[in-house]
Amino acid sequence: MDLVIESDIYEPTINEKGDYIDVIPCSYKFKNGIRCSCGTRKEHIYDNRQSFLIHCKTKTHQKWLNEINMNKMNYYVENVKLKELIDNQKIIIARLQKEQDENTQLITHLTKKIALKENTNLQIDLINF
Repeated sequence: MDLVIESDIYEPTINEKGDYIDVIPCSYKFKNGIRCSCGTRKEHIYDNRQSFLIHCKTKTHQKWLNEINMNKMNYYVENVKLKELIDNQKIIIARLQKEQDENTQLITHLTKKIALKENTNLQIDLINF
């Protein structure tokens, strides 16, 4: 199995007013490519500054940037909810892991008991023989 290097996801920068703005990343950031989540070209990977700069000037990208600026509070609330969800899922996963470990121990114990019982029955049969 080969290791796959994924492209980075573009993150707009926040200016001094707290608004999201486009700042084209440095050239070295394009080493693995950059994807933009604005939806203009879904899953398209930009591999240089020039092509990404052209992308950032599209109407769809500008509309997306305006939309995230208008919905900052909604994104914050969603982020808080997602963090809570992740914390709850970590608790559920830990509980399920503990149950699985207990079940594995029980299976091992019962398997040993069965093997012991079969060995005991085998000895009795040999004596009666």
